Amino acid sequence: MIDRSLLARALQMAGEGYSADRVVVDPELNAQFVAACRKLGLVAPIEELNLALLNLRKSGGCEVPTTQRTSFRSEGEYRFASEVAIRLIERRDQISIDRILCDPGRVAEFDVISSGIAPGFAPVQYRWAALNLRKFRRLSPELLARVRPAVEVHTARVDALSLNAVPRTQGLYFFFNSTAALYVGEAQNLRKRIEKHLDHSDNKGLAQWLWAEGTADLHLEWHILEPTTSTRIRKALEAELIASRQPLFNVQCVSPRDRPGSGQEV
Repeated sequence: MIDRSLLARALQMAGEGYSADRVVVDPELNAQFVAACRKLGLVAPIEELNLALLNLRKSGGCEVPTTQRTSFRSEGEYRFASEVAIRLIERRDQISIDRILCDPGRVAEFDVISSGIAPGFAPVQYRWAALNLRKFRRLSPELLARVRPAVEVHTARVDALSLNAVPRTQGLYFFFNSTAALYVGEAQNLRKRIEKHLDHSDNKGLAQWLWAEGTADLHLEWHILEPTTSTRIRKALEAELIASRQPLFNVQCVSPRDRPGSGQEV
């Protein structure tokens, strides 16, 4: 059990007047906070200290005043990158956003994925955008994916992708660029289906986009499903992904239950 009074004191010592949320996601402030915790005798792992600090704030037990506001310009330029990165790790590892942002290893991976999609911003900006997505409930839940999680989740830039990296197994796939979701689909054979899209997609919107824009700013995420996953479940997972990510070139659905899969099975 982490002493809440010592935790609040460490925040006061190291936070420079910023909120607990900012201290957790800001690499420099977080390093100062962890150092203060150690000085006060708190020896818990960094992830647990950070989670305890967030929970202290959520419970209303943090009496340290916030004197500095956090606001970053141009968040719209990298918000989508933060969304893709946080959802990928959340879905792959089946853990909460708070856990990702509090874990030094996972949040470093989050930074790499985010900057690979929308480069040129500081880690604290990507992380703050992810927190804001959660705070303002802009992340639609993907509940079925929690019940039937993917075996593996991967992402890559399409212009650097070797199709040999994509297996000939069933799963879901998701095309996106640095600012928007483009297309979600499902397939019995992921490699064959993705290769068809990149050669000449039979989705008119995606085909026109690829013809006009090329693959320089195109990314692909693919989810490998259990071999025993039925076609019905695969299509339901696809529909849920479409409903939550709102890709430009899919016909939108009212709810995952009401919509059949839009991706074609091969």
